[in-house]
Amino acid sequence: MIFPMLASLADAPLDDPQLVYEPKYDGIRAIAEVSGASDRHARAARRVRLWSRLGNEKTDQFPEIAAALERWGRRQKAGVVLDGEIVALDAKGDPTGFQQLQGRIHLTDGQSGPFHSVAYIAFDLLREGRTDLRDWPFAARRAALERVCGRTGSPVLRISEIAHGSGRALYERALARGWEGLIAKHVESRYRSGKRTPDWRKLKIVHEQEFVIGGWTEPRQTRAYFGALLLGVYDDEPPNHGARKGQSASSAGSLVYAGHTGTGFNERELARVMTLLEPLEIHESPFSVRPRTNERPHWTTPKLVAHIKFTEWTADGKLRHPVYLGLRDDKNPREVRREPAVRLHATSAARLTAPKEASGDHGVESASIANARAARVQKRNPARRKDEMAAANERQTVEDQLRTIEESCRDGVLDLPGGDRLSVTNLHKMFWPRLKLTKGDLFRYYAQVSPYILPAVADRPLVMKRYPNGVAGPSFYQHRVEQPPKGVRVDVIEVAQRRPQIIGGNLTTLLYTTQLAAISQDPWFSRVQTPMYADYVALDLDPMPGIPFARVLDVARWIRDELHLLGATGVPKTSGADGVHICIPMPPETPYEAGLLVCQLVATVVAQKHSKYATTDRAVRNRGTRVYVDYLQNSLGKTLATAYSARASEYAGVSAPLSWDEVDAGVRREDFTIQSMPARLRRVGDLWATLRKAKGVNLSRVARYAEREGRSRVQSEGRKRARK
Repeated sequence: MIFPMLASLADAPLDDPQLVYEPKYDGIRAIAEVSGASDRHARAARRVRLWSRLGNEKTDQFPEIAAALERWGRRQKAGVVLDGEIVALDAKGDPTGFQQLQGRIHLTDGQSGPFHSVAYIAFDLLREGRTDLRDWPFAARRAALERVCGRTGSPVLRISEIAHGSGRALYERALARGWEGLIAKHVESRYRSGKRTPDWRKLKIVHEQEFVIGGWTEPRQTRAYFGALLLGVYDDEPPNHGARKGQSASSAGSLVYAGHTGTGFNERELARVMTLLEPLEIHESPFSVRPRTNERPHWTTPKLVAHIKFTEWTADGKLRHPVYLGLRDDKNPREVRREPAVRLHATSAARLTAPKEASGDHGVESASIANARAARVQKRNPARRKDEMAAANERQTVEDQLRTIEESCRDGVLDLPGGDRLSVTNLHKMFWPRLKLTKGDLFRYYAQVSPYILPAVADRPLVMKRYPNGVAGPSFYQHRVEQPPKGVRVDVIEVAQRRPQIIGGNLTTLLYTTQLAAISQDPWFSRVQTPMYADYVALDLDPMPGIPFARVLDVARWIRDELHLLGATGVPKTSGADGVHICIPMPPETPYEAGLLVCQLVATVVAQKHSKYATTDRAVRNRGTRVYVDYLQNSLGKTLATAYSARASEYAGVSAPLSWDEVDAGVRREDFTIQSMPARLRRVGDLWATLRKAKGVNLSRVARYAEREGRSRVQSEGRKRARK
């Protein structure tokens, strides 16, 4: 099957000649494979297959859709593959909400019941006969879809409604009818199976109205003034329990609790609102039913009116994702009611440029790169491809949860693949203030690159360097972990000190260390199964202040040359800060001491041959303007940031594996960040796999190399003395 292309949750203009707008249907995404009249193979097999976004077959759950597609397909000369949405229909035959499909999820062949009517709404044509249309621009695919599916003759089979160049009319209807939102698609966009790109963007409907403030809650942790405002609206009936103190019996309705918001405030606005709230504090709740709150509440006379934006009303009459916009002094609190609909505001359609094709580490893959990758993926085992796409969708779900929790400015719980759950806090906290990157950005980075970083830390004890207040605050090291959440791997390491220690290798553990504000992933050089044996070692190239990065790359190349003489593999990566690491795979059961000697030998030779630019001198005062080649990290329990690890550098650097071609050509260390690395990985793949696959260095050859270098050194010293 073909996995569907996914839309990103990002703003888009409501007027753009390069965009096409569609309703966002609230149903089940489905790829439909339909055989045509000329498809001989279909005579002995199913003529219709419906596949969900995760690759699960849905044909039996929706037999009426399958039957309608089969009847229609028999009239088509060639088979097709469609992308669309299975939706429930209301009494008027219009698409309605996802909840109306709940009874159909586990329907099997032959079952029936009092279910809602359903329809299949196609919005893309991916294949017609033997022609793969996914590399066509969206406008061409849409024209082909209208030609093929424009007249199905069945109310069960439809094509999506679209608007070219302006989505304002659709947006007005979405507000009036309570749609989930709109999808904006670039007319030139190619279909990228299984990928979420800004070529398609979700425009979620956001409502705005006024609410009466009935109180506030105590702040949590480091937040000042208050945690959240308690909001309400007046109903249309006067209270039937008698008038409250200070409230006339003739006053309109009672104040009904609608929810709370702690989002949308800066420090100045928190202080301003607090000065207005405090004089209004009262002892009893002004709401008709006292709301339950997470923190201790304070009640106020309901005189202040707040302007709030939110996504929707929940079934129990509460606000979903409310955000504070400001106070209104031109509204009478007694006139605040729940508004049935929201008109379109001009400010809702801030103009943004349409997405452009980009290359390099900071943008979307170019079409040629995407096509080349798609061709490689097509050659893989189909079952493996299905597993990879399912895993990609699971990671995207984690990213979506993280984004929602951060936007709420509250703590939350992540539902992780495999059933683990992880509490996360303070995702909105700034970790890189200069770049305005948050703890949530770090979480999302690690979720994105987890397929690459988890193999790098698998089975390795981790040492955490924690930055509770971001890179600008103090940090501290943590080795021991006593009571981690379920799913976090902890083993007792029986060396030196017997202590429970976190072991890397799964997503829950990776995100748990991130929750603890461990910005980097710092593993041992050995695995927990064989803690005394290093399976790789590293040379850490640390430049003195003012040394250009190009000089560090020079030293890296000299180390490569020496390793070549040893017949050894060296895998380079940026440190994520100022330097470079050269990692060398070791043979099985290599003691740390032997690995240390290999690094000491290579470092010493390079420092002697290039003494003007490299040194092994540990005393900082003696290094001058040289690159320090540090071989002393290779001891039991010592660590270096692993490949793909984020770093606490001011530019949010990442320890990025490099090819030697890149080292020879020259790179900028600042080009490898938590913002650029996901796109780089899509482009170049896992360069760190070279280290895992390479044969360890031949220690006998190292001994001969050391003997040869020793003789050469003695001869060189002899010639110097002779010249004197």
